[in-house]
Amino acid sequence: MVLFFYLLCLALWLGAIVFFSAFVAPVIFTRLPVAQAGTVVSVIFPRYYLLGYACGGLGLALAIYLAVVRGPQGWWTSAAVALAIALGITLYAGIGIRPQVDAIRSVAEQTNPDPARKAEFDRLHHLSVMLNGAVLLLDLFALISTAAALTPP
Repeated sequence: MVLFFYLLCLALWLGAIVFFSAFVAPVIFTRLPVAQAGTVVSVIFPRYYLLGYACGGLGLALAIYLAVVRGPQGWWTSAAVALAIALGITLYAGIGIRPQVDAIRSVAEQTNPDPARKAEFDRLHHLSVMLNGAVLLLDLFALISTAAALTPP
């Protein structure tokens, strides 16, 4: 049962990242004006990050448990380390970066924004996208490590 919940955490976290990044955000920003799209995304993000915190925290705890119970296999440890880093990045992006982006988001909607504020928004947005990509790659690595750990010798 532990393995099921561990895999469920990985699947939900990965699925949310892929679905939001590849489907939700592109549709929102191509169908709505920028101001409305920004508002919609800012409403989605707290739930998006909450899912990451929950799946990341539970997934990490279960990965550590599996590493201990199934013996000191390198693959289980690799998965746990990848999830710990991914959770740390998610917490940083959601608690540290997202509020900063929200605070200056209106600059992206202005016709003639202050260049310094626009540059800061663009920098933070780019950082957020890069962090999201890093979490995706780390979660995929954790999944690959899990598959390797479960593969019979």
